[in-house]
Amino acid sequence: MNTEVLVYGLLLWTLLASRDSRAHGDTGFVRTNMTHFLVNRRPFSLNGFNAYWLMYVASFPEEGRSMVSSAFQEASTHGLTLARTWAFRDGGYKPLQHSPGVYDEDMFQGLDYVISEAKKYGIYLVLSLVNNFESFGGKTQYIQWARDEGRHLSSDDDFYRDEVVKSYYKNHVRAILTRVNTITGVAYKDEAAIFAWELVNEPRCETDLSGRTLQAWIEEMAAHVKSIDSNHLLEVGLEGFYGETIPERKKINLGYEFGTDFISNNQVQGVDFATIHAYPDMWMPGSTEQTQSAFLQSWIQSHVEDADAVLRKPLLISEFGKSSRLSNRTGDEKAALYTTVYDAIYASARGGGACRGGIFWHLLLAVQEMEGLRDGYEVIFSESPYLGQIISNQSHRISNLN
Repeated sequence: MNTEVLVYGLLLWTLLASRDSRAHGDTGFVRTNMTHFLVNRRPFSLNGFNAYWLMYVASFPEEGRSMVSSAFQEASTHGLTLARTWAFRDGGYKPLQHSPGVYDEDMFQGLDYVISEAKKYGIYLVLSLVNNFESFGGKTQYIQWARDEGRHLSSDDDFYRDEVVKSYYKNHVRAILTRVNTITGVAYKDEAAIFAWELVNEPRCETDLSGRTLQAWIEEMAAHVKSIDSNHLLEVGLEGFYGETIPERKKINLGYEFGTDFISNNQVQGVDFATIHAYPDMWMPGSTEQTQSAFLQSWIQSHVEDADAVLRKPLLISEFGKSSRLSNRTGDEKAALYTTVYDAIYASARGGGACRGGIFWHLLLAVQEMEGLRDGYEVIFSESPYLGQIISNQSHRISNLN
């Protein structure tokens, strides 16, 4: 056989195979394989930030959008590759959703801009679809909408039970996922810059501590999301509190019970990865730094172990922080918490474990317009260069694992 012809044939086959791979597999959508995130079939770990305000600020085209761009630029400079933000604003002042199924186009175009800018800076987005709490409307607003239509509902937790309220939520999910971005021309469900959908921020159903109500809702809504969008990952939005699936783990809950179950909720078909939040200063008021640090390490380690051995799914610490307003907190104490969280994430990811990233709460800019968003947990890079360096260092070593 002519060797020259053979080599040419092999090169041509390789090029065609490579082109086919880009067309069908290398889409940029994040996938999972057991406890790994994958992008273009390669393991992928992340370092990220929360910025719930992005859509609202971007709805002001002149002054607001420049702040959104600045936030993504600063994040990118610090190596951050993931942002978590709200894709909801229900009722009230400047809503995204005025009433069930009725949307404000200016606000929606703000979200369009957020997605297009994230893509520009190479930052993935986790988009949360509703709030468990009253802030920005949340399940309280959904309940009020149903009451306005004559539904007799006794509790905000009926958000997870009432068929009419569930239909409102399902319609909102469809509106978000099928939205065509006015800037990019791409439907959200086809947008690779979106990392994942989050069913609800910090779901709780305290009127049913057995966990059955919330479990049924997650099963129903996960199936609904996946019926519309098979491209993107999905997570629940859990804080990480344990339920009855592994009763001995409940001692880690610090006595809190919210009708959630970290194990069973994340075992639902269609839920692709697990999340936890970590706020030892909020959850353990009055305790010492040493006590809080010990809890934090135990909290993370138990969830990493269960994600590895029981769930066999990736884990993100999707909110964590320490407030400068509680018990005379200092910058050093905040930096120590970040170091503890980041070291746990890196140790897991480096060892092939389930924990693949963290998303701190929350990023702000040093501008007058954002003064009202300060809550003590904020990170402003220009005001906290030492903490900024810790964040950058984590981004660097995480990226080296990819």
